[in-house]
Amino acid sequence: MAFTIRQLQFFVAVAEQGTVSGAAQNLSISQSSVTESIKELESDLGVELFERHPRGLNITHKGHQFLRHATKILADVSDARRSFSSEQAVAGGRLQLGVTSLVAGYVLSDLLARYRRAYPGVEVSAIEDNGDYLEHLLVGGKLDIAVMVTSNLRDRTALQSEILEVSAYRLWVPLSHRLASADIISIGDIASEPLIMLTVDEIEENTGKLLSAIGARPHVAFRTRSVEAVRSLVATGAGVALLPDLVYRPWSLEGDRIESRDISGSLPVVQVGTVWRRGSGLPQAARDFIGLAQSQRMVRR
Repeated sequence: MAFTIRQLQFFVAVAEQGTVSGAAQNLSISQSSVTESIKELESDLGVELFERHPRGLNITHKGHQFLRHATKILADVSDARRSFSSEQAVAGGRLQLGVTSLVAGYVLSDLLARYRRAYPGVEVSAIEDNGDYLEHLLVGGKLDIAVMVTSNLRDRTALQSEILEVSAYRLWVPLSHRLASADIISIGDIASEPLIMLTVDEIEENTGKLLSAIGARPHVAFRTRSVEAVRSLVATGAGVALLPDLVYRPWSLEGDRIESRDISGSLPVVQVGTVWRRGSGLPQAARDFIGLAQSQRMVRR
């Protein structure tokens, strides 16, 4: 029996929510329907997609590999439907994109791949830089649009934005860490832990604010601009990390497991979105990009 689009939708929802109940609520269907669908999908593929535990589900290594295929299939289905609901640009044009480091590989890559398939005649150029510089380029008309962290947008009078994704901060720990099995984790629990600090966008600033709120100073063991370096260092026990769920993956490049845990209390969130100059006459290529980004957000929902 071949798997269905509906099973893929259920699988992606469970992978994103971490629980059958959360996926069922998000999809507005019964938990039993989700559970049965996942079992049928696992039987069809011949692999275990999730590890069951009392607090929910952990996606397995094979499940994580299949997740990328599933999300791509759903995006392709959305593109196929969209091709009949609106006229695609066939004449070409040019799109100048900017992207910040944090979202380059986690939001833009899939979005840009979909855009290139939908509008093959458009010439796309993209640059990666920090948020302040991208804002400068947008205001100056050097970029048509940027995909970036919008929660710390500086010039809101000159720039317009639309949120694509909201991601909460969570704690990353190695599988053997004492907090990996804790039922409740507070900011105070990690105050004395060595931190692996990601130094892109607003991550270091937000982490410092969280700890200073309880009178603690960050005990930084390592600073890096590489998310993969953070993964490897956390997985091997060099420290813990506070990062938005957007960039979480359960394995390091070396194949070591990383656990992600909720932290009690009020934590900041990272908002990622598209940004363009307010009041500017956007070229058709940029308007099409915004429209496709909006459709991708609906697919993720």
